[in-house]
Amino acid sequence: MANNEQVTFTRDCAAVAIPSGEPITITAGEIAFITQDLGGNYTLMLNGNLAQIEGKDCDAIGKKATEIYTDDDPCKAQQVPDKYAVLNSLKTCYDPEIPVNVVDLGLIYDLEITLIDDCNYQVDIKLTLTAPGCGMGEYIAGDVKRKALMVPGITEANIELVWEPLWNREMMSDAARLEMGIF
Repeated sequence: MANNEQVTFTRDCAAVAIPSGEPITITAGEIAFITQDLGGNYTLMLNGNLAQIEGKDCDAIGKKATEIYTDDDPCKAQQVPDKYAVLNSLKTCYDPEIPVNVVDLGLIYDLEITLIDDCNYQVDIKLTLTAPGCGMGEYIAGDVKRKALMVPGITEANIELVWEPLWNREMMSDAARLEMGIF
């Protein structure tokens, strides 16, 4: 969540500007404030602007990366991935501007898992955004794909951004509405 912790970048670091979604580089020595640290990614206030870095780059601000799944051999898991395992992994994906995960926001419209071969599965996900003009769409879709691929057995993930039906607040879970103070 928001903690406004001040951090100094120890190395140059790839980031994405919010809300445009444009890739930027934050240089070593820059000072920023963490505004959100959910799902392994960090949203930062930097010179009056928001930016997000991926968890894999968190060492640049003195943090340790955390992974949900660490077994790289999907066959070793000896389990069939199911919808709930994927949804639980997707609950670690957050809109960089909203402290609610994409599942509880109601942004996941459809999720199907298909067997590819012996122990490899493909997941197809239809994802929307809270606003069609959101510049963070490709970034959020990329994060959804990375988190889906963390589920043991999922070796391919296809993410499709869809706009129908248009998202509205009624699609949020009760927990998300409570978190955001919307009743």
